[in-house]
This record gives sequence, structure tokens and C-alpha cells, in this order.
Amino acid sequence: MTDHILISQPSKEELTEIGVFQWPIWSCEISEFPWEYSVEESCLILEGDIKVQTDQETVHIKPGDFVIFPSGLKCTWKIIKPVAKHFSFT
Repeated sequence: MTDHILISQPSKEELTEIGVFQWPIWSCEISEFPWEYSVEESCLILEGDIKVQTDQETVHIKPGDFVIFPSGLKCTWKIIKPVAKHFSFT
């Protein structure tokens, strides 16, 4: 288990294989808010520009990024451009 945000750029085939395109879509306008993950979240960023800050790091997330937020993570989301993402909680 990690306490870091993991970002990758899997192929469309890999994303299709794990069913990402069937996951619900969440969207949000430009904003900033604190968030705590009670379970792990995986998501594929479709639109937007986001900076997520934790106690250990600040990550820049953009369209095409596949992101895994670990359970227990506390962070602040800063949405610079409106975001849309497929998401799944595990």
C-alpha cells in the first residue's frame, strides 16, 4: 500500500479491459476544496486541469491521466479548469 497518488497513461485497450469507459462520470467546475478518501479511488481524467496537494506532494493532473488515490489520503483539490472524470471506488 502506498500513501502517494499514482498517475499513469495506460492505452485505450488497457482502459477498456478494466472497464473504465463503463464507470460513472463526475464533473466539477473551477473550485478548491479539502478531500479525504475513505476508500481507494481510480479515475480517468477526461477534461480539466487539477492540482492535488497532500502533506508529501503536489501533483498536476490533466486529461488522459489514470489516477489512483489511496484509501486514507487527505488532500486539497484545486480545479483550475472544469473537470470530468470516469471514477471507481474500491
